[in-house]
Amino acid sequence: MSWTNAYQHLSFLRNGRVLTIVMNRPEVKNAANVRMHRELSTVFSDAQRDPDSDILVLTGAGDAFSSGGDIRSMVDKIADRTLWNDTVDEARALFYSILDLQKPLIARVNGAATGLGATLAVYADISIAAESAVIGDPHVKVGLAAGDGGALMWPMLVGFQRAKELLFLGDNLSATEAAKLGLVTHAVPDDELDARIDALTARLQKMPPVALRGTKRAINHTLKQLALATFEFGVSLETQSQLTQDHAEAVNAFVEKRKPAFTGR
Repeated sequence: MSWTNAYQHLSFLRNGRVLTIVMNRPEVKNAANVRMHRELSTVFSDAQRDPDSDILVLTGAGDAFSSGGDIRSMVDKIADRTLWNDTVDEARALFYSILDLQKPLIARVNGAATGLGATLAVYADISIAAESAVIGDPHVKVGLAAGDGGALMWPMLVGFQRAKELLFLGDNLSATEAAKLGLVTHAVPDDELDARIDALTARLQKMPPVALRGTKRAINHTLKQLALATFEFGVSLETQSQLTQDHAEAVNAFVEKRKPAFTGR
């Protein structure tokens, strides 16, 4: 039995030596519930060991890449704080497994990439977005510190001041604007997205594999050192914010379709 059969909310497509990982909850714009978050924490380690692929593509089913965390999961974590411990462990496994991944990882950003979705897009080695896509990190808007992925990669890609503005306000950027800032690699017309992905993966497959993987490992070595220095601190701040009344208020306001009233508690 293939290792891919163990996954429920991730599906897989193979084209020669290219393995495409599809976040597959299109009915909620591929938001990550508890099961999908757990699967994301293991899939890149499994894909690294996959003997039948050299290049990985990450994308979303339907018209979205991923809208981030599922609101139902946030409600459950507020009711049962112990669920947050699992989330932190999985987040650690997810981000380090991406940084340890030796195979090139391409993000095919076919639609909205927000929250965790945006973080996955910026952690990829190369990200190509459809012009209709938007990218944003609304952690602060839902009462959470952007401590897991955004705090490391966004400043690296767009500079510290611009990253602070984007993360403080949590607004979505168009793919075109994100590409100009360097948050994604390219923004292309929607009907050209698949052709650009295919052309890129075809070129990568012609590169000498040892040199390609060695180059990625050399670059990611620096990112891993930075992650070791910042990730635990950032996650601790996000964990603290998850326990606040403001986070509960943001989630409840979203469910009740009203504006939140924050109190700083």
